[in-house]
Amino acid sequence: MTEPMPDSAPIDPADLPPRTFGAGPPSAFAPPTPWRRRLQIFGWIVAAGLAVLMILIAWLAVTAPLSRSLKPIAPPAISLMSADGHLIARRGSVIDRPVTMAELPDHVPQAFMAIEDRRFQSHWGVDPRGIARAMWHNLWSDGASQGGSTITQQLAKGVFLSSDRTFGRKAREALIAVWLEVWLTKNQIMERYLSNVYFGDNIYGLRAAARHYFNRSPERLTIPQAAMLAGLLKAPSRLAPTSNLKGARARAALVTQAMVDAGYITQAERNALPPARLDVHDEPDATSGTYFADWVLPQARDRAGAVYGEQEIATTLDWRIQRLAEAAIRRAPLGGAQAALVAMKPDGSVVAMVGGKNYARSSFNRAVQARRQPGSTFKLFVYLAAFRAGMMPDDMIDDIPITTGTYRPANHGGKYRGRITLRQAFAASSNVAAVRLTQKVGVDKVIKVARDLGVTAPLTQDLSLALGTSEIPLIELVEAYAAVAAGSYPVVAHGLPPEEQGWFEKLIQRQRHFSDDQLEMIRDLLSSAANRGTGSAAALRTSTFGKTGTTQDSRDAIFVGYAGGLVTAVWIGNDDNAPLPGGAAGGGVPARIWRNFMSGAINEPVEDMSDAEQDPDLVNAIANVAVETGIGNIGLGVDEGGMTVNIGPNQIRIPTDQPLPLPPQQDAPPPRIAPTQPEGEDSGP
Repeated sequence: MTEPMPDSAPIDPADLPPRTFGAGPPSAFAPPTPWRRRLQIFGWIVAAGLAVLMILIAWLAVTAPLSRSLKPIAPPAISLMSADGHLIARRGSVIDRPVTMAELPDHVPQAFMAIEDRRFQSHWGVDPRGIARAMWHNLWSDGASQGGSTITQQLAKGVFLSSDRTFGRKAREALIAVWLEVWLTKNQIMERYLSNVYFGDNIYGLRAAARHYFNRSPERLTIPQAAMLAGLLKAPSRLAPTSNLKGARARAALVTQAMVDAGYITQAERNALPPARLDVHDEPDATSGTYFADWVLPQARDRAGAVYGEQEIATTLDWRIQRLAEAAIRRAPLGGAQAALVAMKPDGSVVAMVGGKNYARSSFNRAVQARRQPGSTFKLFVYLAAFRAGMMPDDMIDDIPITTGTYRPANHGGKYRGRITLRQAFAASSNVAAVRLTQKVGVDKVIKVARDLGVTAPLTQDLSLALGTSEIPLIELVEAYAAVAAGSYPVVAHGLPPEEQGWFEKLIQRQRHFSDDQLEMIRDLLSSAANRGTGSAAALRTSTFGKTGTTQDSRDAIFVGYAGGLVTAVWIGNDDNAPLPGGAAGGGVPARIWRNFMSGAINEPVEDMSDAEQDPDLVNAIANVAVETGIGNIGLGVDEGGMTVNIGPNQIRIPTDQPLPLPPQQDAPPPRIAPTQPEGEDSGP
């Protein structure tokens, strides 16, 4: 038993047990439970979101032209402007009376709803389900994108004077779509939509499209016809049946299947439908144009989309350079022949285009629409393939007649240089050397290079490919040479400034680069050809790179090259493919046109040379080359006093005031030396 301590004994505080107090003063309110706390935070977020939404709606109501959205839409018109602000062309449109829903067969609006907006009758202008579906499809698809815009949104976009893809414009579009749904009936919205949408071929509105493509009123459209018109809205210019009937019918088949999925027609009815047949009815177009305007207008209309009223579309064309191009063609001694010129920056921006001597007499664009043999300009791809295979400019190649096999091309005039370097073969545009290289690296490798550099035209699968016997558009040839100028490929010619791309598009469409060695070697060859070879008549004081081309019987003569940051090709020939008079060659008139144009375009004044100074034959005959043959060493040198020829221990001196012992070499094809040589072969430089 423990005795109690006396009352008087002092107590040491250290001996007392610790006493626990609360973290703060007692509260009259119970602490909130965790779920109640989360609910409060959620309420604050909702309140903040509603406040932001109200501010956004107020801003849109002030800035969006809501009152204009209920007014009739003005007819569309486009003014194409050069990069420096000059008017190139102004184009109106083909339109007709609006349509009335009560007069249309049910399958006409159903075709548009099935492919464009299947929930049109139930949504309030914006379809969240459709947007989510489109986002999911675009995320997991292989590149084919879907849009989430409703028909009402597409109509709403028509009140704006631009079709940019900013968030502000899309937000205004959504607000106007809801506004339209409040003030207009579904039938009124559909009537306005069908009466104003773009159908390609400069046709706006369903009535004008039905008359243009099928020569009938919209009230008499069949299901296949309505499906074809509805299918055009995805890409009106690209799918226009007047130029792409196969694509238009394939798209129409998707529309009719969508009509089945939407329950508008049965599968059996769809399977029994015949394809729509065209009965094109053209309206006369009184507007004036240019070759460049005709080329760029379809893309301008597609970019503008369903935007109505007057629009100004900026292009890449340079007004000053375009005038220089037209003047160079106009002053050239063409006789009855035609000519074409394309000039672009290394990124593909076309700054000048001439598709013929006189647009008023012929609007056929020979720079884009014509396919002609490129001749020896195609050798760019042959030598690039050789460099990819590991060869070098100083590697040797036999420039002697080909005596084996069934294909035996010839050099001009039967002139052969023995064993020479690839650089010398390219500068002199040796045909047999190009064929030997193609045989060595393989035709498929040459085609691969051409495809990499943007050539899409069909290419022959035989050795004649080396001499440019496959027909390609001039603009594709310029794209290929622009790739060399840029150091990367492919380069795509374009007449409108590129639109901003998303990261996914940039990833898919990114350019590839030449290796430094390959780029240096092919530029070395192009410089040699333009300054010391068959294209010397085009040489400028600025570093000049280029190549001549002349086809069988001088049916085509071409020079293509670049200098001063500009890539240009010049072609001359006859529309009926008849030979040019006098054996014209790429190193002659085309090279001179090129030089005269480029000197002004890059601001390098040059004096006109005499015919003798410009004659590429003289340059080829006295080119400073070293040649090795099986019968000894031959040296050929040139100085101001004349030409020296060393044959073994003997030396021959030819002063400049005496004629050369050899006939001049021309940039033109020789007679065929074997009956097996195919027609149309390029046998000139």
